[in-house]
Amino acid sequence: MSSAPSTPTPAVRRGGGSSAGRTPGGTGTSRGSGPFLALIAVCTAVTAANIYLAAPLLSLIARDFGSTPSAVAWIASVAQLGYAAGLLFFAPLGDTVNRRRLVTGLTLVTTVALIASAVAPGTGALATAVFVASAATVVPQLLVPLVAARAPAARRARHVAAVIAGLFTGIVAARVLGGLAGQAFGWRWVFAGAAVLTLALGLATALVLPSERQPRHGSLFGGLTALPGLLRRSPDLWRASVRQAGMFGAWSALWTSLALLLTGPAYGLSTATAGLFGLFGLTASAVAPLAGGLVDRFGAARVVRGAYLLAAVSVPLFWLGGHVIWALFVAAVAIHAALVASHVANQTLALTTTSSPATANTAYVVSGFAGGATASALAGTAFTHFGWGGVAAVAGVWLALGWGLTAVRRGRR
Repeated sequence: MSSAPSTPTPAVRRGGGSSAGRTPGGTGTSRGSGPFLALIAVCTAVTAANIYLAAPLLSLIARDFGSTPSAVAWIASVAQLGYAAGLLFFAPLGDTVNRRRLVTGLTLVTTVALIASAVAPGTGALATAVFVASAATVVPQLLVPLVAARAPAARRARHVAAVIAGLFTGIVAARVLGGLAGQAFGWRWVFAGAAVLTLALGLATALVLPSERQPRHGSLFGGLTALPGLLRRSPDLWRASVRQAGMFGAWSALWTSLALLLTGPAYGLSTATAGLFGLFGLTASAVAPLAGGLVDRFGAARVVRGAYLLAAVSVPLFWLGGHVIWALFVAAVAIHAALVASHVANQTLALTTTSSPATANTAYVVSGFAGGATASALAGTAFTHFGWGGVAAVAGVWLALGWGLTAVRRGRR
């Protein structure tokens, strides 16, 4: 999809973003709104859920394989690492490859991998299948640049927010419905059902995508090699990527470990009941449109600053939640609101700061998920050795790194 020069959006200009990027927009099309946007949001919800299927099922998986939940917690991190790897190799292709064919191929690979997960004979085979499924589950990040490019300039953040709302709805569905279905039918049927939904929604989305001939620049995976240089040339993209890595890492540390706390001695809840806790994630779906409007009106920088302050408040509340349940309720709402507000602002900035939106989006999302996967892995170890307080400490450190590193670099500049 070729792009024409345009002025930066109000959100980017007020938010401290670079105006060097070339982004199509300002006119909008029927494909960028209405039923087309709704289908993309639903497809995003279904595919994003695949990355988080294992988290609410850890207790059931451990029981099936004769292990303990903390001993299989690393599988949730494998899913995030797989997604980051898929983003590195596949998402940049959105600038050079026909999206319809790419979405179709990735949908088929994801479906096969989810079926392999459902019949996995052990943790090694399950982790491998989850890694492949997550690596191929990059369809949302192929569609977000398309939505942003076709949105009217004054409403770009709102359109991006609609897709992000679908993404977080999928995350909530993975935790809530995954936990309930796993308790009722077994964890293997959860992966099998996800395979069916992924196939149906992925192919339906591919059918309605515009058939476009992308300009080919360099090698097929040239976007991958261009990532480091793109981050160096765009301070705004670098800042958005690091800040989202800190935010997403804090969220991942807390959220992927939450099932261990809720089903452990502190609360002793069942997998299904613990899964219902994910309903607090609906905060994200409600906040996304509001955050999009705030970014379009006030700019990305202010929204991200407010999101970090809210996340900083949520961390001690999560720590307190290791002892009293009401604190977990408040903290869950706060961390989801902070994450989605930060995500809408940072991703809108990332998509509008360079002339290669798909590649820039890859750098941004890979940074976020790499931060999330690393924090999740550390949180699992921290929970084993230090309990829930260790998990809260990991989240606090990740927030401090995300903001502190960007503040230092900005000050030096």
